[in-house]
Amino acid sequence: MGDKMPDSSQLVIGADLAGQPIAQAMRLANRHGLVAGATGTGKTVTLQRLAEAFSDAGVAVFAADIKGDLCGLGAAGNPQGKVAERIAGMPWLNHKPQAYPVTLWDIHGQSGHPLRTTLSEMGPLLIGSLLELTDSQQSALYAAFKVADREGLLLLDLKDLKALLNHLRDNPELLGDDAALMTTGSSQALLRRLATLEQQGADALFGEPALQLEDMLQPAADGRGRIHLLDASRLVHEAPKVYATFLLWLLAELFEQLPERGDADKPLLALFFDEAHLLFADTPKALQERLEQVVRLIRSKGVGVYFVTQSPGDLPDDVLAQLGLRIQHGLRAFTAKEQKSLRAVADGFRPNPAFDALSVLTELGIGEALVGTLAEKGTPEMVQRVLVAPPQSRIGPLSETERTLLIAGSPFKGRYDKPIDRESAYEVLMGRKGLAPDPQATPEKAEPSLTDKAGEFLGTAAGQALKSAMRQAANQLGRQLVRGLMGSLLGGSKKR
Repeated sequence: MGDKMPDSSQLVIGADLAGQPIAQAMRLANRHGLVAGATGTGKTVTLQRLAEAFSDAGVAVFAADIKGDLCGLGAAGNPQGKVAERIAGMPWLNHKPQAYPVTLWDIHGQSGHPLRTTLSEMGPLLIGSLLELTDSQQSALYAAFKVADREGLLLLDLKDLKALLNHLRDNPELLGDDAALMTTGSSQALLRRLATLEQQGADALFGEPALQLEDMLQPAADGRGRIHLLDASRLVHEAPKVYATFLLWLLAELFEQLPERGDADKPLLALFFDEAHLLFADTPKALQERLEQVVRLIRSKGVGVYFVTQSPGDLPDDVLAQLGLRIQHGLRAFTAKEQKSLRAVADGFRPNPAFDALSVLTELGIGEALVGTLAEKGTPEMVQRVLVAPPQSRIGPLSETERTLLIAGSPFKGRYDKPIDRESAYEVLMGRKGLAPDPQATPEKAEPSLTDKAGEFLGTAAGQALKSAMRQAANQLGRQLVRGLMGSLLGGSKKR
């Protein structure tokens, strides 16, 4: 950047060794990026700094909080010692300790708002990946979804899919030409894998109310972008496949639902995928190819995807080739294989004649990084050795009391906290058998919704009309379950 001082139109990363700011134009932030480095080199603080910069520019952020300390974004910082010294060395930074508008999420609803989606939204390809199905089992799952679409059966949670599989086992004629796909072995295998998923606690991910993407894009009252943090500290270690599948679903939903934006002065949303290698580990080839395609195309929707991992080698080459901003913290190389990987990392930057990137990689201290940005025309700048700017929020986690207060003051309080179990495949199929749904299989009914209360207020006739409209909408959704079959991850488009 030379002597030019940064402003709100730039994503400021830090300063070079001469104290000059290193930044990238915010309008190029949808070109994706990478934050890499060995454990303990400062990746989390860099992620925190980037999230703040996006929020200040009015860009929404979604990130996974793997270690549990990223939530410090919700409290003002108190810079001391070396952090204060670094701030003093960046007088142009205009550093002001402050808290950021943070919303906490947790699939299990324990340390944040419950985060859910439905089986029909996720679709059979992602569910098959989550269950780690064989080709024959995947075909059987597709056949089951086709029947659900034809019969108008909503697949919202795991009990809906289990009820459907049992129903097809007893009524194979419903499968029509696909009957050969649903063998007894495939059906039993699917049910066993669903049971395993439940034992991992993954059933909490599926149900309603499901996450509404427009809520993620809603700015804070002061105009800053809201930062959404998923508590993934347990999830990554206990159910990594669930974590990866949810992120893949989120990416696909954004791609389908957001309109084309063309060239804009800033993105709508920045996604940070920590432990990014999990997105590609043991992923079926068809799904990985579609994922690479979505990453390439979603930038036109105003979404920037930032992969956070230890080494760039954790990502497929086709994904690496699409990344604009590259922030590489220190790496250690002890074996011949690690040294080869180190050279590949250094070669990924545009060379700077002022230093040898390969040598510097092993010398970088905590909070230092090699940074490759994009020039105004989108071409790579020369790599720079950078001191990452300290965040304005707290470096370190919130206390339990602070977390509780943050959740209590959330603008989404009450919207997602109570599960809703409306009539779906499980209830319909139990009714066809003349049986009452098992109360132990359904979540506690939610408090009366705003729609119910509105119906009471408007009077019986108006209330009935409203409920009739809701039933029609539900039936329409049932007819459109094919959106999960032929959604973006399969190369089609969803019809709303």
